[in-house]
Amino acid sequence: MADAGRLDGPAVEARLARLDALLEGLESAPGPTGGSAVEAVRLLTEVYGEALARVLDHADPAAVRQLADDELLDHLLVLHDIHPDPPELRAARAVERLRPAVQERGGDVEWAGVEGEVGRVRLATGGGCGSGCGRGTTEVTDAVREAVLAAAPELADVQPVPEAPAPAFVPLDSLRRPQEAR
Repeated sequence: MADAGRLDGPAVEARLARLDALLEGLESAPGPTGGSAVEAVRLLTEVYGEALARVLDHADPAAVRQLADDELLDHLLVLHDIHPDPPELRAARAVERLRPAVQERGGDVEWAGVEGEVGRVRLATGGGCGSGCGRGTTEVTDAVREAVLAAAPELADVQPVPEAPAPAFVPLDSLRRPQEAR
């Protein structure tokens, strides 16, 4: 519950959506006024980012951890490139937050690491879906990509690790050498 005068999660989301719409309108406005307004927002954002960085400079590590654990502040720290956690850790946390939703759909997802600038995830379709999930798998992959890149925009992309084929069954008897006659 938000304190008096404070914005709760949905109120913040509504304001961010409105801000996006206004900025989009300003960017497409003819004449210099729109460009000046967008530049003013950019400069104000940079100054607020610097102020937030200075707060982090003066905060003890436990307070910085609390700030990074707040969803809104977490996004601001990423936006201003001052997040205390490395991109790989933030990406792994994003995957873990999505995991229950993917499991509800009969699949699974886990973080597999970073190769170069590409985040890698293991996706399992599960639920008897096999390789015919098509659109469902694409939707999950897209949702995972979006969440990871929001948490770690330093990454260039997020790609699934190809599933390893199931090992073929080889009867144990075929591996044994024939016994020599004594």
